[in-house]
Amino acid sequence: MRKETKPSRAIDRPKFPFVQLNAAMTADGKLAPASRVFEPFGSKRDQELLYQLRAGADAVMAGARTVDLFPATLEPGAKKYRQQRLRNKLSEYNIRVVATGSGTLNPDAEIFKHRHSPIIILASKKISPEKLKVLRSLADDVGIFGKSEIDFRAAMSWLRSKWKIKRLVCEGGGALNDAMLRAGMVDEIYVTVCPLLFGGAQAPTLADGEGFTTLGKAMPLRLKSIRKIKEELFLVFTPDQTKQRR
Repeated sequence: MRKETKPSRAIDRPKFPFVQLNAAMTADGKLAPASRVFEPFGSKRDQELLYQLRAGADAVMAGARTVDLFPATLEPGAKKYRQQRLRNKLSEYNIRVVATGSGTLNPDAEIFKHRHSPIIILASKKISPEKLKVLRSLADDVGIFGKSEIDFRAAMSWLRSKWKIKRLVCEGGGALNDAMLRAGMVDEIYVTVCPLLFGGAQAPTLADGEGFTTLGKAMPLRLKSIRKIKEELFLVFTPDQTKQRR
């Protein structure tokens, strides 16, 4: 991409970060094949979008399985993106956030080998004392929110107040996306639709987890922008639920 993507303007909400959800999916809405082993399938342009969104954010968040199954460090990437962060008046390296309700997270995951910036872990009270002790030895901070699953409204409020995170990019997987959407914590949804079909009932989708149980409860979206580049579609949506947070 020849031009930098400037961070979209957002109302400064003192209680929550402005959250951008970003995902590449196949034409049938899958994030990975039925094996659930993720390999990047988006184009170079899609990868540039990922890093440019990171370049405008204080923090990047992913779920435990995304961090475990793929060598994801959630860092800003090449020098040009770190310089872009500095031009955006941000620190050179973004904060990393990992969500794991039960505390199941591989201590040998690649993310823990890169200590350029803080790593924060979000968990629920479901976590055992043994797992909590391990996570506290790995991360710069561990936040416990919710009984059986993470209370993301409380977690996002804590990230904003304690860690001063004003803008956060959520990079999934599907269960984390679903939980954030149900909590009303997503302000923008960036979706790259790629010319592939994975199929498979067990293949992860953009929003797995509990979901919305009826059409009447489904989340309405507004299409903010659409762009076709070669064989991919780049879409940006805004959920109507964000109005409830203002």
